[in-house]
Amino acid sequence: MIFAFISIYATPILAIIFCLNLVEVIKKVKEEQPTAKNTFWLTTSFMLIVWSIAVTVTLVAG
Repeated sequence: MIFAFISIYATPILAIIFCLNLVEVIKKVKEEQPTAKNTFWLTTSFMLIVWSIAVTVTLVAG
């Protein structure tokens, strides 16, 4: 049940978080500033997006 909720409702929010943090990381790398906080959120949101897609495909195929 939680997989379906994340796949349907949270994935667009996670995609926005991913894009915003990606832009921030690119800006900070250009200006040679620390990127640890943005990299953490970038990685976390990407992981959750991929995880929700994988679980959805697994549930549909099974």
